[in-house]
Amino acid sequence: MDLIRIIFAIILPPLGVFLQVGLGGAFWLNILLTLCGYVPGIVHAVWIIAKR
Repeated sequence: MDLIRIIFAIILPPLGVFLQVGLGGAFWLNILLTLCGYVPGIVHAVWIIAKR
């Protein structure tokens, strides 16, 4: 299941975070990071998925 989340995190970072933690603070932070730049959103999403 983590592989699917990581694939979603690369394609659409907030979706990968949402599948991992739901509508928590990490999700909203990831949306902000993705809007600031696509790469920071990906890095944050993969970090959140790998951490849990």
